[in-house]
Amino acid sequence: MPDLVKIAVAHYQFETIHPFLDGNGRIGRLLISLYLVSKGVLAKPTLYLSDYFEKHKSLYYDNLMNVRTSNDLLQWIKFFLVAVTETSKKGIATFKDILKLKENIERKRIVTLGKKLPRAQELITMLYTNPTVTVADVQKSLDVTPKTANMLVQDFIDLKILSEATGQRRNRVFRFSEYLNLFTGR
Repeated sequence: MPDLVKIAVAHYQFETIHPFLDGNGRIGRLLISLYLVSKGVLAKPTLYLSDYFEKHKSLYYDNLMNVRTSNDLLQWIKFFLVAVTETSKKGIATFKDILKLKENIERKRIVTLGKKLPRAQELITMLYTNPTVTVADVQKSLDVTPKTANMLVQDFIDLKILSEATGQRRNRVFRFSEYLNLFTGR
């Protein structure tokens, strides 16, 4: 039996058994990715079906219930496979958008910083891992002075890579919004 069909059945069974008082849905969805990683279908647990299941919540529950009431496991498996397909397509599109953004930032925007380019490259690499930062985060991660960190953050604001998120004068938080928006669909 193919691994995707096995995990579709296992997910249905887990949701039906509902073994915990709380968190069954989250754990059930997490098991999907972890199983697929353990079988080598995914290199990393990057398949995020929660979004699809949430957007199609009534269909999700109807299909689970239909297996219980009508023994229609085939319909559940079809629904599950469509969820995997659609989620995978969305993931591929997001990845392509990330590559385009990376290309734009690294080849067009930060190259304008001249001598600051090496530090700017370090900061942009940091932002892909941690897209919400403070000046203190930049200072610590890049091992620079507060003045250098502030200047680099200001350069990134000027290049429209970072934006201030708090509206405050102190303890400001900066967001790599263009990158974050790729994941939220905005």
